[in-house]
Amino acid sequence: MIRTLIRTLLAAMTLLLAIIAGVAIGETPIDPAVVFQVLANKLWAAGHVLDPIDEGIVWNYRLTRALVAAACGAGLATCGVVLQSLLRNPLADPYLLGISAGASTGAVLVALLGLGAGLISLSVGAFAGAVAAFALVVLLARASGSPGGTGQIILAGIAGSQLFNALTAFLITKSASSEQARGIMFWLLGNLSGVRWPSVWLAVPVAVAGLAVCLWHRRALDAFTFGADSAASLGIPVRRVQLLLISCAALVTAVMVSIVGSIGFVGLVIPHAVRLLLGTRHARLLPASALGGALFLIAADVLSRTLIKGQVIPVGVITALVGAPVFALILIGRRNAR
Repeated sequence: MIRTLIRTLLAAMTLLLAIIAGVAIGETPIDPAVVFQVLANKLWAAGHVLDPIDEGIVWNYRLTRALVAAACGAGLATCGVVLQSLLRNPLADPYLLGISAGASTGAVLVALLGLGAGLISLSVGAFAGAVAAFALVVLLARASGSPGGTGQIILAGIAGSQLFNALTAFLITKSASSEQARGIMFWLLGNLSGVRWPSVWLAVPVAVAGLAVCLWHRRALDAFTFGADSAASLGIPVRRVQLLLISCAALVTAVMVSIVGSIGFVGLVIPHAVRLLLGTRHARLLPASALGGALFLIAADVLSRTLIKGQVIPVGVITALVGAPVFALILIGRRNAR
């Protein structure tokens, strides 16, 4: 119990320091003391005298980016752990299984057709697209004759991703103005520039709730490591748990995609790296992956703002540039370990 408390406090402190660093580091550096003073003013009316520009940058721009980046990274990493465990497939993640592509299509469809207003309607459209994409992937895998096979599910995911990416491109070409097309394409690569406090109030609770649901079913996920039959023999309602956790992964992915666009490799690389360090028990794997995903995406956001002076690179480009080589190293390491 004491060890768990100490680990939780260390994780919270690490995440807090990462968020403060994400706020302080930028094209215009801000002293961490100023960041703490801004937080004290806003949260407790401390009355520190500060430059209004610095205060606005910290509170309205960088802090919201850091919080959404943390929530998005944690959510995507959690989804990666769940999908890899349920499908017994080390390559499963929201990006490769077409969930991100479907969510992007749903969000773009809602944005271009003007169905509803505000972020919630985008999230609903993204969720519908995510569910449709995953349903298509499952149908393709079943049609191939082996719905649980590694090769079949990945090939079906690639096909589904290509289909929904093509639908997204068609919608943009047919319905979007040149200005809309430019904004949507930048958003699809992963963009944190437009996030503000309403995005925080949506992303953070969804990420926390998704992690809580998955942790509640951590023993079931441990059982799924040995296959669905083994899980059923232990008294786990296999179909109900699969439906619940896959729906949870689709919902979390859809919300994150509706806010920041499609970001790859977080749900693929982070669970692998954490699994190599801590093993396969989900009581540790889930929270550690969520923390790792949060730290990774905060760092990627900082790089996206500072790598090229005067320009902001889409954060999805950074995650791909870092994630692809790291994943290649993990695959090589697994091969050598055998």
